[in-house]
Amino acid sequence: RFIASPQLARTVWRCLQGGASPGPQPLLLEFAPGPGILTRTLLDAGFRVVALESNSDFLTDLQSLENSLDGQLKVIHGDFFRLDPLTKGALKPPAVSSDKLFETLGVAAVSWRADVPLKIFGIVPQHLERNRLWRLLFTMYECSSIYRYGRLELNVFISEKEYTILTAKPGKSKLYQALSVLAQLGYEIELLHKEPWSSFATNLKNGGLAIPKTVQAPNDHLCLVRLTPQQNLFTGGLQPSNASTFIFMVKQSFAKPKSKLTDRLNSWSLDNSDTLLKALEIPKNAEMRNLYPEDYKRLFEALQNSDMFAETLFHDEVLTSTRMMN
Repeated sequence: RFIASPQLARTVWRCLQGGASPGPQPLLLEFAPGPGILTRTLLDAGFRVVALESNSDFLTDLQSLENSLDGQLKVIHGDFFRLDPLTKGALKPPAVSSDKLFETLGVAAVSWRADVPLKIFGIVPQHLERNRLWRLLFTMYECSSIYRYGRLELNVFISEKEYTILTAKPGKSKLYQALSVLAQLGYEIELLHKEPWSSFATNLKNGGLAIPKTVQAPNDHLCLVRLTPQQNLFTGGLQPSNASTFIFMVKQSFAKPKSKLTDRLNSWSLDNSDTLLKALEIPKNAEMRNLYPEDYKRLFEALQNSDMFAETLFHDEVLTSTRMMN
């Protein structure tokens, strides 16, 4: 867990204030607030905060802060990354039901094309960071869990490495990945701030900074990134009902990023690939790593209309991938 300095707290406030909802006390869902350094700054800025904290060591102080305020802060024992787990029976904290959470928030579901109904802020834990980003993407594309309530805006600190991958462009064979394609299609990605690792402390026993090592991408900062789901994501053939198939198609395409698109189409038992590529104005010799995110969406939508393509080709793999993400 990373704990921000008071100086950084003021920077975060300025970044979030620029996108705050009009009116008194805009609502903010904060996850993993820790000792509440950022929480206090957000409260002082006029935000009404609902804080999800999974670590019981921090709950007492946060609850004391809650009791000292007149309803401006609500503290919940819960883990943002354990929302709606695939389990039977009643959930035990820190697992949380999104239905109960949003009932507490007082936020009702809106249509996908409506304005952002809620802003979320937090620091994505470095442990299994990539997995957590994948799970957020998966639920967003399926409009499940928190995204059943609309296009929720995420304002999150992630490592510079992962930010670089999210925004990588075609041709960068090592950095441009399936995650890049799906993130750029699914979100409007805004870099709000870059902060050196030295501005953070940890509660690790050795007191050191658990900075992930990387070779191919820079990783000298944590990046405050705003991820706003695209309003026009579900147009054409891509819909929440077939989004898991689209995700798997993109992931499979990057299993061998240097492979030719025609070879990949042939592996999917599509025998009219030349005609399809001509209609999409994609070169026959295009490699999977050279396709832009929009190309993948256009390709998927064209395949949906092809008599030679069946989603059942991916059925077992999609089910396995869905279970893993959850």
